[in-house]
Amino acid sequence: MDDNFQDIKVMVIDDSKTIRRTAETLLTKVGCKVFTANDGFDALSKIADSNPDIIFVDIMMPRLDGYQTCALIKNNSRFKSTPVIMLSSKDGLFDKAKGRIVGSDEYLTKPFSKDELLSSIRLHVKQ
Repeated sequence: MDDNFQDIKVMVIDDSKTIRRTAETLLTKVGCKVFTANDGFDALSKIADSNPDIIFVDIMMPRLDGYQTCALIKNNSRFKSTPVIMLSSKDGLFDKAKGRIVGSDEYLTKPFSKDELLSSIRLHVKQ
């Protein structure tokens, strides 16, 4: 593996502290710069400030769910080409379809592995 994940900016949006911390630990170890947010509202201002290369967003969150958050990101001309990966504990066709409708680029089922996170970054972030 000679992947270079140095300085790739990753935003992880999840209301679970455990998920945020797990993703942050895994991604920081390979050289990513990780930003976290605990819900969609929290994320929107952080996205504007950090300008991430890729965004992982949980579907089930209070206030603003993952679909709404993804739609807001994709409707913003500055971020519409930023890859958004949906995270869900449900592996449902309906959820995947709904994710596609709001513009998500991929769908990972929790619990995700380090390899899944890294392959999503590899697939969607042009280095």
